[in-house]
Amino acid sequence: MNLVDLGNRIRKQRERRGLKQSDIAHALQISAQAVSKWERGENAPDIAVLLDLAKVLGVTSDWILGRGENDRDTFEATVLCTSLNGFAEFAAGLPPREVAARANGVFHLLTEAVLRYEGVPVKYVGDGFLAFFSGADHARRALQAALHGRDLVGGGELVAMLHAGDIFLGAIGHAEYSRPDITGQTVNTAFLAMGWVAANVRERMALSGEVVARLDGSIPVRKVKHMRVKGVSAGLDLYVPETKQTKGTARGA
Repeated sequence: MNLVDLGNRIRKQRERRGLKQSDIAHALQISAQAVSKWERGENAPDIAVLLDLAKVLGVTSDWILGRGENDRDTFEATVLCTSLNGFAEFAAGLPPREVAARANGVFHLLTEAVLRYEGVPVKYVGDGFLAFFSGADHARRALQAALHGRDLVGGGELVAMLHAGDIFLGAIGHAEYSRPDITGQTVNTAFLAMGWVAANVRERMALSGEVVARLDGSIPVRKVKHMRVKGVSAGLDLYVPETKQTKGTARGA
C-alpha cells in the first residue's frame, strides 16, 4: 500500500466534503494528529476505524485503500438542532448588523460547546444551528454539549432538541457553492419535534427515546410526551434531562 497516495485520497475527499481534520477526528473519536499523519502519508488508518472513516468521507473502505469507486453511505449519530425562542420578534425593526451580531454571539458559544464534547458543527441558518456527534458515547456527549451550550447562552431563550439514528453526510447545493450538510429522517424528526419543545418545555430542551436508549444513566431523564411525527410510524417519546434547571418544567404533556 502506498501511504502517500492513501493520504492524498483521504485529504482530497475530506476537502471535497468541506470538513476539517478536527471534524474527522471528532467523528471518529481519535486525535487530530492521527488524521494529519494519515494525510501526510506517515501512517494508515487502523482497521478498527477504517469503516467509520469511509462512512464519514462518503466512500467505501475499498476506495480509501485504492481498490474501489466512491460510494456514499450513512452512519449512526446523535443530531443536535437549536433555535432561539423569540428571535423573530427580537430582530423586527433592528439594524441587520445588530441582528447578525446577536446571532453570531450565540453561534460562537454553541459551537464552542459542541467542539468541547467533540461534535461536528454543520450549519447556521437564521437563528438555527445544527451539529452531529458520532463515535463512542455520541448520545452522552451530545447531551452534555446541549446542557453546556444552554448554560453559556443563558436567558432561557435557547431551544434544543436531540435525536439519534442514521444520518447522511454529504455536499448539498450547486457544485461551486455546496457545503457539507446532514440529511435523513433523523434530522427531519429532530426539527419537527423542536417546535413542540419550544411551546411546551419551560427550559426548552428535550431528547428522544432513541437518545435515552444510548445514554449510560449518568444524567437522569424524565418522560414528558409521546408524540406523532410524520415519517415515524411508532411515534416519538420525548424526555427532559433531570437537572436542577429542568425539574418540573414540562407543560401540557
